[in-house]
Order: sequence, then structure tokens, then C-alpha cells
Amino acid sequence: MLREKFSPICFLSALGAGGLSVSFYMYLMFMIPHRGVPMTTFDFWYPTVLKGDWLSAVSVVCAIGIVYFAVLHFKLLWWNIQQFKLYKQSSAYQIMASSNAEVTLMTIPLTLSMTINVCFVLGALFVPKLWSVVEYLFPFAILGFLIAGAYALKIFMDYFSRLIVKGDFDFANNNNLSQMISIFAFAMIAVGLAAPGAMSQYLVVNAIGIFAAIFFSAIAILLLLIKLIFGFQNIFQHGIAKEASPSLWIMIPILTLLGITYIRISFGLDHHFDQKLVNSSLFTFTSLVFSLQLIFGLIGYKVMKHIGYFEEFVESSNRSPVSFALICPGVALMVFGMFFIHIGLVPNNVLEVNTIAYFIVMAPFMYVQYITIIYFFKLKRKFF
Repeated sequence: MLREKFSPICFLSALGAGGLSVSFYMYLMFMIPHRGVPMTTFDFWYPTVLKGDWLSAVSVVCAIGIVYFAVLHFKLLWWNIQQFKLYKQSSAYQIMASSNAEVTLMTIPLTLSMTINVCFVLGALFVPKLWSVVEYLFPFAILGFLIAGAYALKIFMDYFSRLIVKGDFDFANNNNLSQMISIFAFAMIAVGLAAPGAMSQYLVVNAIGIFAAIFFSAIAILLLLIKLIFGFQNIFQHGIAKEASPSLWIMIPILTLLGITYIRISFGLDHHFDQKLVNSSLFTFTSLVFSLQLIFGLIGYKVMKHIGYFEEFVESSNRSPVSFALICPGVALMVFGMFFIHIGLVPNNVLEVNTIAYFIVMAPFMYVQYITIIYFFKLKRKFF
């Protein structure tokens, strides 16, 4: 048991496993035709498996990946919850709760929101005829994300109000972007709420999902403007904190989540609010988000290579729970890459599904996923 050596950042291990599970679903989501239904379900996946062609093999491999990393997610989530209970009884928790690091508690609602997403994917893919009753499930999904959102708001309001009242924020030790974990959490909750907002056939459910998604997106964007400026200001003054340097990549998953939230809201407005989608606008939007991700990705990689982060905290025996922050950007870049291809390029006839050019464009994102899995297991062996 770690007790006082535990850190809420360790929840990122469970988050990373859940993200990897969802990343395998992206292949099934976009490569298996599912006419009349907004996502691939058992009723489309299983007949594809029975065909015995190359797509069948892909479907089986992806299903194995989904299940394997989902099991890891739940195991790591349980381990972290047990460790956190012990950690709350230690003096280290009290010190953390009165410092900048209190914001790391936001990893808990962040990870629990991912748990809901993982459960939704597992249900859709492995429960026959689930989509016939999905409208009964959407209100429960909204309720689950709202509970996670209320928990996140409580943690953040306690933290933010303490800073306003006491004015004890430590700017000298804020030379990284770790404070943006709160934005990551609110964006994760927003994208989850946007799903029923996009897919429900009932206007009220649709509207509630969209409004709630916009609410948490607004919080995320407001905090993004504040914390990105303060974070880079302190980085430029003091240099990046070596152990926290992976936080430079945190903008990648935030952009993915806010980007998908916007896409889902756009689909929801198209279904019920007479706001017709224009494919060209989705191409420009996904291109913008992907470009910003590449910028942050290249800057973060250059900095971490320069200071020797990978050699010290990944390849060596040195352990830092912050290193699990490397997994989320890899997953996020791969996931939004699939959206860029299938929402931005394919509908505009730039690419045709299952052609040579299609797989050439997809290859870099598959490579990012592969590297992310390799790093995940390297870190898992060091910690567990």
C-alpha cells in the first residue's frame, strides 16, 4: 500500500487504459457500415465477424483490444480507489489539499467519466439489440455524466475559492501545464453529455444533452484562457519543470474532447434544430483542431527530448506518476485523427474508405496508437 506516497495523478493509469479501449473501437465505428444507426453495434459488428474476410480479422482484433484494455481500466480504477481511500487518511493528503496540487483531485471525475464511456462502448458492441432500447439508456447516461460533473465542480470550486480567499497560489512552482487537468476533466464530461445530445431521437433528451455539453464546454474554455496564459508565463520565467513536462501535451486530449463535443452538438442540431451540416465546414474545423494538436505535439516532444524526459522517467527505473500523462495525448491524437479522416476528409470525397490512399493517411495514427500502447506497458510494469 502506498498511503502517503500515492498521488491522485495515478488515476491517469486507469484513464489511459480506458482511452486505449475506446481507441480500438474507433476502427469499428468508422470502418464497419452501420446504416441508420449513429454508431457500430453488435448487430453490425457480429455479422462482419462471420464474413471471414480481412475486415472480419480487423473486427476480432479490435474487439480483443477493447475488452483487454477495458478489463485493465476497471482493475486499475479499483486499485486507485483503494489507494486513494488510504491516502486520504495520511498527512500527505492534507498538505496536497492546501497546495497547487489540490487540482490533481480532478483526475478522479475525469477517470470516472471515462468509465462511463467504456461501459457504453462495451454495451453497444457486445449486447445484442441494445440499440432498440438505447433511448431508455440515454437519460441514465446523462445522469451519470451530470453526477461526475457535479463532483468535478465541487472539487474545483473548493480549490478555486480557496485560492481566491487566501491568495496562496504558488506561481514559482506553476512552471508547467498540470493545472489544466481541470479543463481536461470538464471537457471529458462535456463530450460524454454531447453523445445523447447528438444521437437521441427525442427532442427533450437531445436538448438537455446539448445544453449540458455546452455548459461544461464553456467552463473548460473559460479556464483554458486563464490557465494556458498563466502556465506559459511561468514556464517562460522559470523554465519547464522536468517531471511535469508531459503536461505540455495536455492540450492534445483537451482539443480532441472539445472538438468531438462540437461535432456531436452539430449533429444534434442537424437532427432536431434545423441547422443543416455543411461537410466543408467540418473539414475546416477538423483541420484546425488537428493542426493545433500537431503544434502542441511537436513543441512538447522537442522540449521533452531536449531535457531527457523519456530517458529519465520512461526508459530508466525512475518512477513518476505524471508519466502516465503521456498516454492520454497518444490516444487523443489517434482518436481525433480518425474523426479528421472520416468526418473531415471522407464526406468531402478527399478520401474513399478502404482504398490504398485511405490506409496511407490512416497509417500515422495507427503508429501513434502502437507507440502509445508500448509506452503504456512500459509504465505499467514500473508501477504495478
